[in-house]
Amino acid sequence: MGKSSHSAVRKRRVFYIPGYDPIHPRRYRELYRKEGASQAEISGYDVALSAKVAGDGPYGWHVAAIIEDAQVHSDFEVLVWSDIVRDSMDQGILGTYGQLIRTAVTYIGSGALWRLMKLRKGPVIAALYPVLFLLVQLGVALLVAWGIGALIGIWLPDWVGLAGLAVVPPILNWFRKKDGKFFAYYLMHDYAYSAQSKGEDPPELAARMAEFTDRIAAALEDDVDEVLVVGHSSGAHLAVSILADLIRDGRVSSGGPSLGFLSLGQVVPMVSFLPKAHRLRRDLAFLCQRDELTWVDVTAPGDGCAFALCDPVSVSGVAPETGKRWPLVVSAAFTQTLSEARWAELRWRFFRLHFQYMCAFDRPGDYDYFSITAGPKTLAERYEGRGPSKSRIEHPVNKFSQVEP
Repeated sequence: MGKSSHSAVRKRRVFYIPGYDPIHPRRYRELYRKEGASQAEISGYDVALSAKVAGDGPYGWHVAAIIEDAQVHSDFEVLVWSDIVRDSMDQGILGTYGQLIRTAVTYIGSGALWRLMKLRKGPVIAALYPVLFLLVQLGVALLVAWGIGALIGIWLPDWVGLAGLAVVPPILNWFRKKDGKFFAYYLMHDYAYSAQSKGEDPPELAARMAEFTDRIAAALEDDVDEVLVVGHSSGAHLAVSILADLIRDGRVSSGGPSLGFLSLGQVVPMVSFLPKAHRLRRDLAFLCQRDELTWVDVTAPGDGCAFALCDPVSVSGVAPETGKRWPLVVSAAFTQTLSEARWAELRWRFFRLHFQYMCAFDRPGDYDYFSITAGPKTLAERYEGRGPSKSRIEHPVNKFSQVEP
């Protein structure tokens, strides 16, 4: 596991892998700045963030912190794939409805949808939402068109009433422009991206992941005490394959920094349950047995967009009979770590809750994002002796457990 996992961390490299998000990575820097200041005030420590010098490598920031009476410097880097996300979202209205049909066929036809419902209904409802809402939008547009056509047909020949169909594109375009409130197009593109190849990594994403692997490998050669990889949402399953490749290729030195993997709000089953997700299932089976890293998986039942407390290895049907070490499944327990007033404020803001893992808790438990990413303990030391959540789900549910094509 590299340097002793009990050595005090003075210098750390943090790699953050976002989920399917088209937004510029400065969003994550500003989130860290705002929420880190809030958590520092609540918990009684100091966190100071500074920007990287322009042109000084990939996008990221520096953090100087005094936590648990120790001074720590952490360099953050966002592993950006938002350009790939934006390109995949450039579908237009007709293209999006085509995605709707293909995605529904993939998840329903393979039986993945029914098995996912056996785990957690929240993320399945989140997956069905864009399908249903896009159909509602189309229904509204057609209903208005029918009404206009019927009105015109009172005075003119019936066939002229078909002119009412001309209102369909403008109405659908209005809904699309308002998607910042509805999120129907965004979520449809998200689920369609994995479904389009039935779980295989699209070529452009596979190439980017190889670049990410090289970035992390280079950091493991630096004079730092810990390299910490954070994967949020769909970024978690990218991190699984990246780290598996890193270890499989012998790029994690026994004398190097401690290697930690923190998966947050993961949606691994949405991909691993698809028929052609052989690589992901193979990497899950491989990574769960390795002692080169520490893998902690944090979710919360209050997050309706994540497969909360579902062990991604076990439910995917690839856990070995013996030798499974990871992940340590931990609950962020929003109803306990957030005050009643804060929970009441956030409980129906589903997308905001999906990002709560990187935000401040006013009643923090043993999960504190800022202590983990900027404090003096490695991930291994911080969770040493910590048992997994008793309410975790471990029984295999996946129909497709093959790790080779």
